[in-house]
Amino acid sequence: MVYTLPGIRLNTLPSIPQCCGDRRGTVAASSSTNLSLLLRKSSLTRKFIGGRSESQSFIVGATEKVLVPDSQSDGSSSVDQLDTQHSKISENEVNLDEEQFEEMNEKEFVGSPVLVEDIAAREEVPLFDIDKETAEIRQLSIPSPGTGQKIYEIDPLLSNHREHLEYRYSHYKKIREAIDKYEGGLEAFSRGYERLGFTRSKTGITYREWAPGAKSASLIGDFNNWNPNADVMTRNEFGVWEIFLPNNADDSPPIPHGSRVKIRMDTPSGIKDSIPAWIKFSIQAPGEIPYNGIYYDPPQEEQYVFKHPRPKKPKSLRIYEAHVGMSSTEPMINTYANFRDDVLPRIKKLGYNAVQIMAIQEHSYYASFGYHVTNFFAPSSRCGTPDDLKSMIDKAHELGLVVLMDIVHSHSSNNTLDGLNMFDGTDSQYFHSGERGYHWMWDSRLFNYGHWEVLRYLLSNARWWLDEYKFDGFRFDGVTSMMYTHHGLQVAFTGNYSEYFGLTTDVDAVVYLMLVNDLIHCLFPQAISIGEDVSGMPTFCIPVQDGGVGFDYRLHMAVADKWIELLKVRDEDWKMGDIIHTLTNRRWSEKCVCYAESHDQALVGDKTIAFWLMDKDMYEFMALDRPSTPVIDRGIALHKMIRLITMGLGGEGYLNFMGNEFGHPEWIDFPRADQRLPDGRFIPGNGNSFDKCRRRFDLGDAEYLRYHGLQEFDEAMQHLEEAHKFMTSAHQYISRKHEGEKVIIFEREDLVFVFNFHWHNSYSDYRVGCLHSGKYKIALDSDDGLFGGFNRLDHDAEFFTFEGSHDNRPRSFMVYAPARTAVVYRLVTDAGAVEPTATSK
Repeated sequence: MVYTLPGIRLNTLPSIPQCCGDRRGTVAASSSTNLSLLLRKSSLTRKFIGGRSESQSFIVGATEKVLVPDSQSDGSSSVDQLDTQHSKISENEVNLDEEQFEEMNEKEFVGSPVLVEDIAAREEVPLFDIDKETAEIRQLSIPSPGTGQKIYEIDPLLSNHREHLEYRYSHYKKIREAIDKYEGGLEAFSRGYERLGFTRSKTGITYREWAPGAKSASLIGDFNNWNPNADVMTRNEFGVWEIFLPNNADDSPPIPHGSRVKIRMDTPSGIKDSIPAWIKFSIQAPGEIPYNGIYYDPPQEEQYVFKHPRPKKPKSLRIYEAHVGMSSTEPMINTYANFRDDVLPRIKKLGYNAVQIMAIQEHSYYASFGYHVTNFFAPSSRCGTPDDLKSMIDKAHELGLVVLMDIVHSHSSNNTLDGLNMFDGTDSQYFHSGERGYHWMWDSRLFNYGHWEVLRYLLSNARWWLDEYKFDGFRFDGVTSMMYTHHGLQVAFTGNYSEYFGLTTDVDAVVYLMLVNDLIHCLFPQAISIGEDVSGMPTFCIPVQDGGVGFDYRLHMAVADKWIELLKVRDEDWKMGDIIHTLTNRRWSEKCVCYAESHDQALVGDKTIAFWLMDKDMYEFMALDRPSTPVIDRGIALHKMIRLITMGLGGEGYLNFMGNEFGHPEWIDFPRADQRLPDGRFIPGNGNSFDKCRRRFDLGDAEYLRYHGLQEFDEAMQHLEEAHKFMTSAHQYISRKHEGEKVIIFEREDLVFVFNFHWHNSYSDYRVGCLHSGKYKIALDSDDGLFGGFNRLDHDAEFFTFEGSHDNRPRSFMVYAPARTAVVYRLVTDAGAVEPTATSK
């Protein structure tokens, strides 16, 4: 039976032989059991003796230097012995004892001359030339750590916690120094994928896996008919298992492209077959629950080659948050190719300059929204192949869009068959053991960031996505959970600095974040890092060399929470000062990405802003050929105002989840079946329906619906920011926040924003303070008929300033401010020039 997936054909998993023996009798069968699209013809002609290849096996440690004859390790060591040996390099919590490192360093060069010669002969270098950009990156060196003292100049209050911060920075420096000394530097350390997992050379394929808890290991797959005795692996003293498979007699690769592969291990928890931890692609066959690891290595002529350079880092970051799978208007899982052709041009037209892609790392449970990662180096196979993803990213670059990846390093899937959990049969290989290694709310495993090999794995993972796929940066998920041992659960952060610097701080995790930001910014200077932190950790967006954590932006999550809080009450009860305080309450000199709502508010069980405002009326009164209702009129007006004031004051970057720009009427509900919990509770599913796991872009495009007006306004808002860069303007002054009138007025760059939140009061001859003298014109008007408004303002009108202090501004001009409207006025610098406005097309 053959299963078909987009671009791939997957054969039925053959039964695993129970008898011992070599592969000579199974060659014919194994040559056909692989993913057959894009595959090269292969014949397995190697000779086998006692179930092992004639070619000699070697044990090469993760440090790339350890050469130990396989006769020194028979794979029969006890778990305790393996842990003891592995600790010589890792020291589970990276204690970095100098004597131990020196002892390890001396041992690294002990090996058989024959093995060294054989290593040289097989030339373990990439088979194909790397691209120019990657070659240039490899020549870079990451500067040594600075003093880390500038944070005390930026924020003198930090001096009260100098002891903690100095310890944190010294720990970071110690890790950096050890990486430089024993791993050849952070640049080399972050290329773990070139030594671990599958690596192809001119003479064959090497597979290495760090699994210190395993007592034996063998590589199994389509290529050897899943015979566990055919390719038995050997282990070095640091717990790294290895096997080298030489090319076939016709020089074809020993493992055909597209073959399913797994590692079989005898572990303390029993015999288990696992997907390699460094696998680059994995697929779930229909009707099966666990995923299958795929050896992905297409012929050079079939590999996607990037054609367009990365865009430069934008000064103002306007992010369109998207999920490829649910980006179709049809009830289906969309593909990278469709997203490339249909959605990316839409994002460009809307005026966004960055797209943030969610759920890229493979996750076996679709409804986890990509947050329960099983295969960290593999892009989600639901949407296509790795080369399809590369093509999508390249198209975005052609359009001038920065591509950010929603990366999950805060936790891992709890799965044991296709994830990292219990990979080598122990619960402490990649994660903290016991309760500390389990997130009770997310039902997931928590990384031990103090472990040397975890650092290698995660740093290499970040490097992989930037280098191999040309992502332009990351939005790091769940950073608050990482930085504190309580994970931010049931903790209300008040802003007291003792909440951030104490025994509940996970220093190892913070140091990892410093290291990964070092990596990102030094090797990829144009790359962007955004951290999802709700705690308000001081120093979060200060460079690492100055003593900070190193992020470019903090995700300003409090703003969305504030809007939901306000939408639960009448807008007559909104406090203008409260809105202003929430939007502007962020740390000086630390940049934020703000948003009115993200994917979190769109999930089933929650409500989008549009749904909070208009509820069931959205289903019946959004057609222009039907009369509106007071609920719809209010909802459309406030929807536009909320988004504009959030962009105007909330931060140096802005984010919107796809579809919310036009007030998407449906929440997100992933396909799910009925479920009965262990305690007997029954949770009804939705019949595995995709109906609400899609985006109805057709509604925003339909000119006969009121959704279209909201979409047009969002587009005008983005283009206004592109023209004036007001989010990053050094000039910001809030001149009015009047509670009785419900009016907010502020200046950004050469623009003046006037918000009238009053539900029925409109103000004529309303005096607006300003800094610059001259003539102003309307640049954006939420009451424009194009945006579903009432056309109460004349866009040809000119507003001249007059001298005299008003609201602490030296000048002012008079306007008409209709109820529930937001109007942006621009300073006209050249009376003879025709300047574009956000309302002109």
